[in-house]
Amino acid sequence: MENTLQTQIFDSEEKVQAAIKRQKVFKIIAKVFIYIFLILVAFTTLFPFYWMLNTSFKSMDEYMRLTPTFFPENFIWNNYSNAAQVKYFARDMLNTVIVAVVSTGLSMVIIILSAFAFARLEFKGKDLVFTILLATMMVPGELFTISNYATVSSLKWTNSYTVLIVPFLVSIFYVYLLRNAFKQIPDSLYYAAKVDGTSDMKYLMKVMIPLASPTITSITILKIMGSWNSYIWPRLVNEDKNFQLISNWLTNSFVDQELNMTNYPMKMAGVVMVSLPLIIIFIFFRKYIMKGVSKSGIKG
Repeated sequence: MENTLQTQIFDSEEKVQAAIKRQKVFKIIAKVFIYIFLILVAFTTLFPFYWMLNTSFKSMDEYMRLTPTFFPENFIWNNYSNAAQVKYFARDMLNTVIVAVVSTGLSMVIIILSAFAFARLEFKGKDLVFTILLATMMVPGELFTISNYATVSSLKWTNSYTVLIVPFLVSIFYVYLLRNAFKQIPDSLYYAAKVDGTSDMKYLMKVMIPLASPTITSITILKIMGSWNSYIWPRLVNEDKNFQLISNWLTNSFVDQELNMTNYPMKMAGVVMVSLPLIIIFIFFRKYIMKGVSKSGIKG
C-alpha cells in the first residue's frame, strides 16, 4: 500500500514537471512569434524612412535605373544643399514655424482653461455641454472643410496667417485628455487651497498645471506636429505663395526643367530636412507623450 502511494506521488510529480516544461515551451514559442511579428511591423514601418534617406543620397541617373539600389553607390551630399537653395524654402519654413508656434501657444491657453472649467468648476449644464462637444468628435473633420472655407472666405481671411491659425485653435480631443488629467488631482488639494484663500486661477497655475505637466507637454508636442504637417487646408485657403507652408513647398518644388520631371533624390533630401525637426522632437520627448496620454486616459 505504501509503495503504491509513493508510486502515485512520483507519477503526479512527473506529470507536474512535464506540464511545467510544456508551459515553458509554449511561452518560448509564443515569444518567438511575438518578436517575429514585432520585427516585421518595425521593418514595415521603418523601411519607407530608410528608402527616403537612401534616395536622398542618390544621383538622378542612379534613381532612374530599372533595378533599384538599396545603398547609394556614391553619396551625393549636394542634394541637401541644393534642396535648401530651392526657391521659397526659407520663407515657407519661416511661415511654418510662425504658424506652429503661434497656433500652439494660443491653443494651449484655450485648452488649459477649457479643461480646467470642465474638470474643476461647477456650472449648470456642464456635463451636457461637454457631452455635446465630445459628440462632435464623431464627425469626420473633412465634413467641416466646405463650411470652414465658406466662413473664412466671407470673413476675408484667405491668403493670411489668420486663416492658418484661428480655425484650428480648439481641439476637443486635447481638452478631453487634459480634463481627465486634471480630474486625477485630489479634491483635497483644491479645498485646502480655497481655505488658504487661493483663487481658482492661482490654483490652476500653481498646482494643476505642474501636476499635469506630462499631459500638457504631450499635447503641446502633438499640436506642433499637427501644425507642421498641415497640408490640405493651407493649400486650399492660400493662393498667395507668400503664405504657403513647408508642406506645400515640398509638393510644388524640385521639377527638373531639363528632364521635365521631378528630381526625386533632391525632393527626398528636402523631405528629410523638413522631417528632421519633428523626428528630433519625438525622440527627446517620446516619454512625455506616452506618459501624458496614458495618465490622461485612466480616469474619465
